[in-house]
Amino acid sequence: MTSGVPLEADAREMGFDPERLAKIAPFFNRYVDEQRLPGYFLSVSRRGKVVYTAQYGHADKEAGRPVSDDAIWRIYSMTKAITSVAVMMLAEEGAFDLFADAGKWIPSLREPRVYVGGSAAAPQTVPAIRPVQIHHLLSHTAGLTYGFNYLHPVDEIYRQKGYAWGAPKDRDLAGAVEDWCTSPLLFQPGDAWNYSVSVDVLGRLVELWSGQTLDEFFRQRILDPLGMNDTDWSCPPEKIDRLAQLYIPVNGVATASVKGGAGATRWPRLLGGGGGLVSTAGDYNRFMAMLLNGGRANGHQFLAPGTIELMTQNHLPNDTDLESFATDGFSEDSAAGVGFGLGFSVITDRRKSKTLATNGTFAWGGAAMTGFWVDPTEEITAGFFTQLLPSSTYPVRRQFQQLVYAALVD
Repeated sequence: MTSGVPLEADAREMGFDPERLAKIAPFFNRYVDEQRLPGYFLSVSRRGKVVYTAQYGHADKEAGRPVSDDAIWRIYSMTKAITSVAVMMLAEEGAFDLFADAGKWIPSLREPRVYVGGSAAAPQTVPAIRPVQIHHLLSHTAGLTYGFNYLHPVDEIYRQKGYAWGAPKDRDLAGAVEDWCTSPLLFQPGDAWNYSVSVDVLGRLVELWSGQTLDEFFRQRILDPLGMNDTDWSCPPEKIDRLAQLYIPVNGVATASVKGGAGATRWPRLLGGGGGLVSTAGDYNRFMAMLLNGGRANGHQFLAPGTIELMTQNHLPNDTDLESFATDGFSEDSAAGVGFGLGFSVITDRRKSKTLATNGTFAWGGAAMTGFWVDPTEEITAGFFTQLLPSSTYPVRRQFQQLVYAALVD
């Protein structure tokens, strides 16, 4: 284990047992030594201070380039948390109400139809009994889906339109939103939870509400003020030597996915709110610290504390959890005792979830096995970064959380 970013606080003074923290690196080093992961970087902070980091293995095995603390990672769906913050910033400015009908701004959502039977080629639909509201999009209860889910005829409709993994080359965000929102919904809005392109739709709404492109809004309102200088929609040429390679498991061995990883070096035509950013562990730690600190960082108040509190409460009906309300197995993690807020998963019952994290801990992850969580009670933020698709290959995020809390003694 080698240290990455400089530690900002003594672990023992921050309530951690250093000897127990020291067990984290060897655990994940075995993943690398057994060739299941190419390499990783992880960090743990408490009360805004970094208390532990570890890194091991390669950012690019083929080039012989080791993981560095400034490595640039594809964070995929960890983009969603940033988009959700952007949405709520505009909510605070009165751009919309959470109960507002998204069809007010997205014409193809004004009269949505809901799948009730048939095939992808000939779906049977009925009118939605209620509008798709903004809070439905934030909480993945709108009835939208992903083409890569392979669970439902509507998933196939998305694939037929070119949305299996990625999008047609000629489609920008506005065009993609039109394609998705003219497809049937999986269920009546608000009746279930399904991981979906809903946050991409929100990205388009950010553009319409703000009058800026999504990248402009992110840069001016979030990334630059937070000092997230290495976070963007692609990795520029001058930073390519810091970009981690993307891997897939082949017979249990992390194998380079050269074609799949190349997209991070090109500016995308479709800037989606649900994925697409590259970032560093340090950059994302700044974002997490802002969330933990009641929306404040670097002299900026990005969100009011009450807004963050609202976002990180469970918004599933009747305070149910994802195990009973989700239509799909969206993650390798347990869904028992885990609800969903406005952009984040939220632990609602640590006993059911069988986790050491406290109730109210919120989190999310990315397709290449990156992940983060924020625990407001214990004032902990933590991030794990690697590049292996898909995220369900190994339960590293849950294991990381378990090891961190085992070291928390005060």
